[in-house]
Amino acid sequence: MGSFNIGKVVLRSLFKKPATLMYPVVPREWQERTRGSIDIDKETCILCGICSKKCPTGAIEVSRDQRTWAIERMQCIQCGSCVETCPKKCLHMNPLYTAPNTVKITDSVSVPEQPKPEAAKAAE
Repeated sequence: MGSFNIGKVVLRSLFKKPATLMYPVVPREWQERTRGSIDIDKETCILCGICSKKCPTGAIEVSRDQRTWAIERMQCIQCGSCVETCPKKCLHMNPLYTAPNTVKITDSVSVPEQPKPEAAKAAE
């Protein structure tokens, strides 16, 4: 009896398109609200540190003295709480995931110095 059930499944599968994609050949299309890796727009970041305080895993580290923003990709759980709490909206979710790796990598971004408002007024 079991062989007849398998035969039905095989015959139905012959005339349908496959349920899976050929991944390396056909790239996956990500949905709109997919949570992936976190990216920063370093030109608008003011290094306030709110993102590092709101991160539940402590994956984000902000250093005002060295003007750096760093994230441990393998420690981040892609919850998006840092993106929601950023006052300048310089963090956003990239729909692509972090590539698998055998070592823990820390991505560090050096944030450029922003011009002071007083200097901009004096230039006018």
